[in-house]
Amino acid sequence: MLELKKNINLLECGTDEAGRGCLAGPVTAAAVLLPDDFHSDLLNDSKKLSEKHRNSLRELIEKEAISYKVTHVFMDEIEKLNILNASITAMQRSILELNPKPEFILVDGNKFKSVSDIPHECIIKGDGKYMNIAAASILAKTYRDEYMKEIANKYPMYQWTKNKGYPTKAHREAILEHGASPYHRKSFKLVPDQYTLDLKFID
Repeated sequence: MLELKKNINLLECGTDEAGRGCLAGPVTAAAVLLPDDFHSDLLNDSKKLSEKHRNSLRELIEKEAISYKVTHVFMDEIEKLNILNASITAMQRSILELNPKPEFILVDGNKFKSVSDIPHECIIKGDGKYMNIAAASILAKTYRDEYMKEIANKYPMYQWTKNKGYPTKAHREAILEHGASPYHRKSFKLVPDQYTLDLKFID
């Protein structure tokens, strides 16, 4: 079972992102402040849970959290910032929207830049160790999946309802056949190098 948080006596938020390794769509981050009496035997790293369980946990987190915020950083900003900085920016923006302001930030992963002078600590695989990070991973994942399903209605050929923008074989083959959409990250290697010169972009 996960620990609630690392600093028992501080108002500590957890933060995590989803979609960093995708070829299309935003990178999405969430920050969550959980109450000290929060409990869930099911809560874990979002990647280890079924879609059904993630959605039920999202309802629980949104109902019981002291505060939470989810932020998308979209393709044009990803191109300007690079994907690492875009991921950090999404987490920072989410944290800054929390009310009350957290006293400490627990970050999933190994990279972060301090925000609003709030002390932080990076925890590798933190979404499998602390509930506040796991809760953030659930919100980031479910909100991003929801967004990808919405834009899939306009571009069904990429199968985003299934792959959510990740670089599956079918996704890359669809890019080769149809070209890249406005939702694709153009600085990413969308197709193998030998096809790069032939890649077209569609509206």
